[in-house]
Amino acid sequence: MQQPRTGPLVGLKVLDMSRILAGPWAGQLLADFGADVVKVERPGSGDDTRAWGPPFLRDAEGSETTDAAYYMSANRGKRSITIDLAAAEGQAVVRRLAARADVLIENYKVGGLARYGLDYAALREVNPRLVYCSITGFGQTGPYARRTGYDLIAQAMGGIMSITGERDDLPGGGPQKVGVAAADLMTGMYASSAILAALASRERTGRGQHIDLALLDTQVAWLANQAMNYLIGGEAPARAGNEHQNIVPYGVFTARDGYFALAIGNNSQLRKFSEVAGRPEIADDPRFATNVARLQNRVALIALLNDITRERTMDEWSALLEPVGVPCGPINTLDRVFDNPQVQARGMKVSIPHGLGVEVDYPANPIRFSETPVDYPRAAPMLGEGSEGVLRDWLDLDEAAVQALRESGSGID
Repeated sequence: MQQPRTGPLVGLKVLDMSRILAGPWAGQLLADFGADVVKVERPGSGDDTRAWGPPFLRDAEGSETTDAAYYMSANRGKRSITIDLAAAEGQAVVRRLAARADVLIENYKVGGLARYGLDYAALREVNPRLVYCSITGFGQTGPYARRTGYDLIAQAMGGIMSITGERDDLPGGGPQKVGVAAADLMTGMYASSAILAALASRERTGRGQHIDLALLDTQVAWLANQAMNYLIGGEAPARAGNEHQNIVPYGVFTARDGYFALAIGNNSQLRKFSEVAGRPEIADDPRFATNVARLQNRVALIALLNDITRERTMDEWSALLEPVGVPCGPINTLDRVFDNPQVQARGMKVSIPHGLGVEVDYPANPIRFSETPVDYPRAAPMLGEGSEGVLRDWLDLDEAAVQALRESGSGID
């Protein structure tokens, strides 16, 4: 039997009509917080990411399913219903669900849902309280609005790749994308924040609203200090590899068995490092005595420190530096990440039941609520797994009415 939900959004109904990553990520966050998130999928195939493997989920007998790990990563806690949006009967079902929903998330091309009568203007008429979140590559307006948007393109056009990667004059130099789909994920994070803000506004006004989010806008927005360095200083920052433009030494250093990150932010920390390393003269060297001097003599200091750090392992450096307050940490592969005692103590891996009768391990939601804890009712659903339950719970349909919808050409399994 399903345990009662505990999160702060218990009772909230979310219709997730998005695919791939940005929209599903926002929907997954709302599901973690207790919302009933219903994922609308294409009959027969569902979300494209179901096929983005290997690896694929394995059932209790060890056989591969048709659901990829990629799909599993962004859809936990949801219920899946298949609906054919090209059919009038399917469109009618979505309108009925939207009339009961608090939130709708979609990432169709600009105008894509209008031809089905499922755009915000149409659904606002059946549910004025609806918070309708549209996610596209370039937004609902502007000269690029009709372009197809992908994470890689947003990272490229939005500036993050110009400041990520090694310098062009060094081996391996050139622009790099972030190792996960950062523009997609950050858009999902902004979407969840925007949705919650719109819900708070609805409490005051009684009215929902339309949220227009773009991958490119999001990528530009979270350039943070790098954007401000340009906007105030007038000079576009260049790639600096793992080094920091404003702080030295702050980056990746070579250990005897791998690499570790060292983040020395002030003179005191440099002195402590020098003493632990058995080289106290480094902190007294006028080339390195202040951060300004260290910036001017970056190359010499980094080379000197790398010669020293190669003498010990990653874990040895951590054991020596952490007690004296010098920030550092090994560059962990994912096996080491999930074996890390701090990660384990914080419960950052959870096992969630799946409809096949297996448990699926997930990275946990990092948020800790004192009164309304995050819960995980189910792993990412199988295609159409929740159809009957959704129609019963949201639309109060009995078994005969559900069967009639299945036979109507709506695409419901």
